[in-house]
Amino acid sequence: MNQTTPSPIPSLVPDSAPFSEEQRAWLNGFFAGLVSLDSAGITPLSAEQASALLGGAPAPAEDDDGGAPWHDQTLPLADRMKSAEDKPLRWKMMAAMAQQDCGQCGSDCKTYSGAIFEGKETRLNLCVPGGKETTRMVKALAEQLGATPPLPAVAAPAVTEAAPSTRPAPGCSRDNPATATVASCRKLNKQGSEKETWHVEFDLASCELDYVVGDSFGVFPTNDPVLVEAVIAALDAPADFPIGGRTLREVLHDGVSLSPAPDMLFQLFSYITGGERRKLARALANGEDPHGDAATLDVLAAIEKFPGIRPDPEAFIEALDPLQPRLYSISSSPKATPGRLALTVDTVRYTIGKRQRLGVASTCLAERFMPGDPVRVYVQKAHNFALPADPNVPIIMIGPGTGVAPFRAFLHERSAIKAPGRNWLFFGHQRSNCDFFYEDEFKAMKTSGVLTRLTLAWSRDGDQKIYVQDRMREVGRELWAWLADGAILYVCGDAKRMAKDVELALVDIVAQYGARTPAEAAGFVHELKKTGRYQQDVY
Repeated sequence: MNQTTPSPIPSLVPDSAPFSEEQRAWLNGFFAGLVSLDSAGITPLSAEQASALLGGAPAPAEDDDGGAPWHDQTLPLADRMKSAEDKPLRWKMMAAMAQQDCGQCGSDCKTYSGAIFEGKETRLNLCVPGGKETTRMVKALAEQLGATPPLPAVAAPAVTEAAPSTRPAPGCSRDNPATATVASCRKLNKQGSEKETWHVEFDLASCELDYVVGDSFGVFPTNDPVLVEAVIAALDAPADFPIGGRTLREVLHDGVSLSPAPDMLFQLFSYITGGERRKLARALANGEDPHGDAATLDVLAAIEKFPGIRPDPEAFIEALDPLQPRLYSISSSPKATPGRLALTVDTVRYTIGKRQRLGVASTCLAERFMPGDPVRVYVQKAHNFALPADPNVPIIMIGPGTGVAPFRAFLHERSAIKAPGRNWLFFGHQRSNCDFFYEDEFKAMKTSGVLTRLTLAWSRDGDQKIYVQDRMREVGRELWAWLADGAILYVCGDAKRMAKDVELALVDIVAQYGARTPAEAAGFVHELKKTGRYQQDVY
């Protein structure tokens, strides 16, 4: 008797799909029964399609992202996307984020990108540090997600709507802010400084916000009134034009962002102009830079670049991005000053052409918010940036400029609870005679023993520029001894340069004084990060 050998079941589910060998074999057999095995042009399912067909199949394990090599805030977007090019769309979405885990979006890069991928978050422009570059990439990836071929309908698990009582209390998220009161504002720089830094305090009595050291504080700013009036004049529109029950002036004041000019604004311009100006508007809307000035275009500059354009005020407002809150590291301890919260804020001012540009939140805090003013605020819980639970553990804090903010909070906290652990602060700025923030406080802490070591770096005091990473190398042996004794190292400040330079210095110190090769030293530092002994709050 002749026996017919069955044809092998075709592999319709890709190897990258998040299934075991047994699951993949069963699914291949299942799908083979739904299609004609002799038909041509069978297209294997994508990982996302295959996962969706299970209607809530287990998500890929944490290590399915391959260690997330793109999760490095110093990498340019192009490099991050390249490192994720062979990953599923879920991880490409994460790679598009700025990788700072700053909380500006309301969570961290992984959670925010995952929410977009799963359809739980529709706002694609919440990654403020990534700017327009990230927003464009996220939108492009979201379009790919939306273009995924429809899958057979499957029963979805019922979703139980949360009871009203489970809604987070006011001030616990950007979507449900509380109202605090400005208590005071004083300048920290002395005469002769090139910087303008402010110590701003809030009274929390009216909102009863809870925070711990290491958390950040979200502030909803308002736009500069002078800029608002200039935009209204450039539009040649009535300031009291009604928009959603408010006036144009009111919406421009606190409802929309006036910098940078979003792509949608240029898209709007392309609809109401023609010829070369339409081509220019379309190019700018597509992220091109025909005149080499795209990075300098805020909303007012964009209007002025297309003189004579008069968009409908309501359409104009709809083309702008919402005004986002800004996050600042908290520089106070609730145990040391209950009911109060402090920020350390660098004011941003710079000139482009003949017009001065202002940082919307920093100048708001420095000069537009007055003592007694109510401000919408919230606490953003820290992601892996906190004092050790054991007060005996020594800590090393590296925070030049306003990066010292959370470490002032750490020191006040440890002083308040009488923590026996040693504390070492590296602080740096331009000039010692005018840029030494909290000088009296830190010197008093040094005298009392709260601050075990204070290492200072000044980049403009002499012919040679000295930075915190230079001071680290000078005291490398002692720094290594602290690490060998179990110290946790913290870094706060600029992500692109300072944080990277500090990490390079740390690798060199570990190699030199820890008797390791450069590769072993880099691995040691990586392990410090994994175990929570190297924590960063960078932006």
